[in-house]
Amino acid sequence: MRGSDLGDVCDIAARVHVAYPESAEVFAERLRLYPRGCFVLGDGAALVGYGISHPWHFRDPPALDTPLGSMPSQPDTYYIHDIALLPSHRGRGGAEQLCGILVAQAVALGLRTVSLIAVNGSAAFWERLGFRIDAAAGLDARLASYDDDARFMVRTLV
Repeated sequence: MRGSDLGDVCDIAARVHVAYPESAEVFAERLRLYPRGCFVLGDGAALVGYGISHPWHFRDPPALDTPLGSMPSQPDTYYIHDIALLPSHRGRGGAEQLCGILVAQAVALGLRTVSLIAVNGSAAFWERLGFRIDAAAGLDARLASYDDDARFMVRTLV
């Protein structure tokens, strides 16, 4: 992902995550803080999806539409902020491909887990990719910034 992609990324996010709006500043900050975790998926000249991720703190997912400020000096999970594809490009393996790239990032950093918040009824999709719901105490407030159906999920790598 490049800075010039952010307009398209924001457009895709607005179309895919209607109930979970995030400001352009959040996407720009993620790209600035951890560009190695930001990817786009194209179809010809058009962007049709993206993946945004970064090292983070386990069981402390960022609230929706919240800047991070900085990357942790001692992360203990790799956090998938978002993978989003336009509906016209789902079912073609793009999300799985992006997930594989992001998991490889976690492995390269020596992290033992990859975590995320599943929204839009996507928990079953993430389960197919090896993630499991983690209902640990203390996550309710963060999940509430999304909605009642949001699920914190973890994939153990080691």
